[in-house]
Amino acid sequence: MTESTHWFVYMLRCADNSLYTGITTDVLRRIAEHNGLGAKGAGAKYTRMRQPVELVYQECLANRSQAGKREFALKRLTKAQKEQLVRQATGSVPGMQLDG
Repeated sequence: MTESTHWFVYMLRCADNSLYTGITTDVLRRIAEHNGLGAKGAGAKYTRMRQPVELVYQECLANRSQAGKREFALKRLTKAQKEQLVRQATGSVPGMQLDG
């Protein structure tokens, strides 16, 4: 991986309406993995029993360190705070799918 690779922090809405937060360099690949469409066993344990998942939030960061710090900060938010962040970023109502 090159130094110029961007990292993303993302939130997924799981089938049970919970939110999962993670980091990656390839959001689409990672969502496929969480939904069991990628390499066998590549999705997070948390999302395996909560499929399907959908992307509801993402941020692009310059490097892995920044992405990890932002992920940690997002995971410390309450569910209500996360839902507000999702609404502000997408204008969507919790539980509704994004176009795309």
